Amino acid sequence: MNILAIGNSFSQDATRYLHGIARKAGEKLTVVNLYIGGCSMARHYRNMLSEERAYDLQFNGASTGFHVSLKEALLNRDWDVVTFQQVSNSSTKYATYQPYLNELSAYVKKLCPKAKQVIHETWAYERDSQKLNTLMGYTDPADMTADIVAAYAKAAADIGADAIIPSGELFAKILANGIEKIHRDTFHASLGLGRYALGLLWLAVLTGKSVEGDAFDDFDEEVTPEERAIAVKCVTELLKK
Repeated sequence: MNILAIGNSFSQDATRYLHGIARKAGEKLTVVNLYIGGCSMARHYRNMLSEERAYDLQFNGASTGFHVSLKEALLNRDWDVVTFQQVSNSSTKYATYQPYLNELSAYVKKLCPKAKQVIHETWAYERDSQKLNTLMGYTDPADMTADIVAAYAKAAADIGADAIIPSGELFAKILANGIEKIHRDTFHASLGLGRYALGLLWLAVLTGKSVEGDAFDDFDEEVTPEERAIAVKCVTELLKK
């Protein structure tokens, strides 16, 4: 399976371990992340028009040092899946998604007509963080999660997406299961558990493969057996739902 993420640092978090998790599960999977930190759908759209080589090409979870345009990436291989997401600080406001998402979706469909189009739902910021309270105007991450889920559901409906990867719901579920911290800087995923849980979720959604019994262990930051069990449990329960 070939996966292309049109994203930013949140898709970087989500794809860091994906290839390794898939390999341990016996799944042949290649994932490319088109990285610009804090990149919005509006900026992706401008890059589409300009064909600028603006993206750091990240291959199977690591930077290659190469820069490519959106067009070059889309034409590079036969993609099975292309993902879209909004920048996290605009993720709750659907007006910021359009008309850019529809235009990007049409462009991908033109260049990669066989690829499934998937919405990658981002996640809420950490409780009591300045970004949550001051930047986003929330007092409770659950409220930000609810608005994120609603916005991405509308995005999926508008482009007729083949699936949603519910990362925001996963983070909320993991925190509800007793994990105290899953962010590394109040908004990005932690380098261990956060990125690991996201990788499990992407694998489960995109391949349909069970993550129970996952054996991946090549982490950038320790993941305890208890944390692993909670991540697997939450992904499994979320996918059943």
